[in-house]
Amino acid sequence: MAGLKDRIRKLLGRKATGAAPINQKQVSNPSVSPSADGAQLQSIPQLDGLFDSHQKVVKPQSRAATATGQLQVQLQNRTNSSTVYAYITGQAINHNNAIFLLQADAKTPYYPPNPSSTGTKLAVNVSIPLGAPGNSVTATIPQLAGGRIWFSIGAPLIFTVNPGPGLVEPSIFNPADPNHNTNFGFAEITFNSAQVFVNISYVDFVGPPVSLTLLDTAGATQHVSGMPANGIQTVANGLTAQTQKDGRRWSSLIVNDNAGKLLRILSPNSGILLNPTWFQTYYTDYVNQVYSQYSTRPLTVNTQASFGNVNGQVGSLGNLNFGAGGLFAKPTSADIFSCSTGPFAIGQNGETNTIIPRLAAAFNRSTLLLTNTVPNGEKLAQYYTNPITNHYARIVHAANLDGKGYAFPYDDVVPDGGVGQEGALFSYSPTLLTVAVGGNGAFV
Repeated sequence: MAGLKDRIRKLLGRKATGAAPINQKQVSNPSVSPSADGAQLQSIPQLDGLFDSHQKVVKPQSRAATATGQLQVQLQNRTNSSTVYAYITGQAINHNNAIFLLQADAKTPYYPPNPSSTGTKLAVNVSIPLGAPGNSVTATIPQLAGGRIWFSIGAPLIFTVNPGPGLVEPSIFNPADPNHNTNFGFAEITFNSAQVFVNISYVDFVGPPVSLTLLDTAGATQHVSGMPANGIQTVANGLTAQTQKDGRRWSSLIVNDNAGKLLRILSPNSGILLNPTWFQTYYTDYVNQVYSQYSTRPLTVNTQASFGNVNGQVGSLGNLNFGAGGLFAKPTSADIFSCSTGPFAIGQNGETNTIIPRLAAAFNRSTLLLTNTVPNGEKLAQYYTNPITNHYARIVHAANLDGKGYAFPYDDVVPDGGVGQEGALFSYSPTLLTVAVGGNGAFV
């Protein structure tokens, strides 16, 4: 993903332009972008109807969490299970960036000491039980960097600590991980003295549906809808259909548990990390067409930074040459899906580093044959229309009620004033963050 400062800048930039709404429903719309801008605030009186009568509705504080140094996080069970747990992890900014976990009472911090051996068990219980479906628990967290709000369904998660100390998080990549067959997912959060930034993510995998609601001191609300309860099955069905259509490995991304029940869906990048031959030649024809097209005409990249618009053209050696912005060799499918290898590896050249996200996003969305200016020449309706594209991202976006959520690392790249795709919320004056898991009652 783009850096936090760049992501916030994009959200604020879209707010200033007043971009038009997209896919807005007639029901109350607390989407991340009722005005398609990820940062615009909108009051949603219908939120009161989301809480069952037995739930405690937490009223916002009169002071912003950025001022008090503590943020209330309401954790909601919107699944059909009574065995649901939440976890909050990160680095405690005001505690020398120490590893932080919230204890099971949802208010006491735990800072694991440096252990002498790997895989050391935690000394305290950090599983926050959410209770029956419809119940909610309010947690209080300090300022965190690199934070995650985790959920597990059916069984608790197991975290351990290695010397450093370093937190060992649940892994979808290691079959020996004790959490590998547990249904889990997370949202990402940064909370400091200036702002709260929180987003849902499908960059690694699709797990249980997660939605976000952020309330500020003015009583204004932002919302990311996430998927409905059957969202993951919708994604699985879409990937299966795509494999039937093009014969590629999309359906291989579907992961079932030991009982054969749908557990999670891997992103193409995660699938390639586990199986390097998957999608090996998938983008080859498309990349060749792109490089052929820009051997006779320039490609303009709007860096959306001080470098302005930069032009690149394929030279005699076969590289896309942006001059001071660097040379871009033809990317492989793995480079495109990861957005971080080959020509998309971040380096020391600042101009190159602004080109990389925009070029990588255009390859994932397959828009480079439709416009010679990215991202400002792209239209949302053009995303994923080429038969060779990131169909995982296409299907995942379609399964989200508001179409929002990071489906690849640079999914926050959009034209100036364009429609945000990343499913992120941001506020300078937050008072209450609500994170719901399960998708029941999800709305736009």
